[in-house]
Amino acid sequence: MSIIPGLRSPHLTRRLCQLYVGLALYGASSALVVRGGLGLEPWGVLHQGLAELTGLSMGVVAIIVGAAVLLLWVPIRQRPGLGTVSNVFAVGLAIDATLALVPEAHGLPARITLLVTGIVLNGAATGLYIAARFGPGPRDGLMTGVHRLTGRSVRLVRTAIEVAVVATGFALGGTVGVGTVAYTLAIGPLAQLFLRVFAIPAADNGSTVVATGSPEGAILRP
Repeated sequence: MSIIPGLRSPHLTRRLCQLYVGLALYGASSALVVRGGLGLEPWGVLHQGLAELTGLSMGVVAIIVGAAVLLLWVPIRQRPGLGTVSNVFAVGLAIDATLALVPEAHGLPARITLLVTGIVLNGAATGLYIAARFGPGPRDGLMTGVHRLTGRSVRLVRTAIEVAVVATGFALGGTVGVGTVAYTLAIGPLAQLFLRVFAIPAADNGSTVVATGSPEGAILRP
């Protein structure tokens, strides 16, 4: 029996590929939104604000924040998986690598292109790594853990956390704009679409266990 949950599966190779490709694309997509300069996703606002405050790169800040959020799992009794731990490091490394390769956009058409590409790619990346079923990312696990502990709806808990994150990041100098609003409105439907696209058949009956329900519902599954 494997000591790491999720490592017994006839689709293991595909699941591992989806996990790490998804995490790398998630970091890359976040960096594209940064380069668009029209407003970041909620956690990106916090990462950018902390980067401005500390002088660290956004990727390093993302790793530190991810590790700190993971520590919050202890009192709410969340159980991390391979994907959870990998998320902490892979996303931050991909953010810094992409920021080093992609220059800032000049002109509104280029900035809009980067924003839209980043948001769509982020949705695809979310579908990839969640469908791999190696555990939620630290931030998603915090959301679902608080939901389980308090009995409040996932939607309410997620909104409260992200409002607090955006407000803190904005106060520290993070960028809030039309991109923040566009991301918030688009990421749910995009993630749901790509969860269906990248769903992996379960071992027992060939069903796709993440093909239905909301993205939050997929994260809530063991």
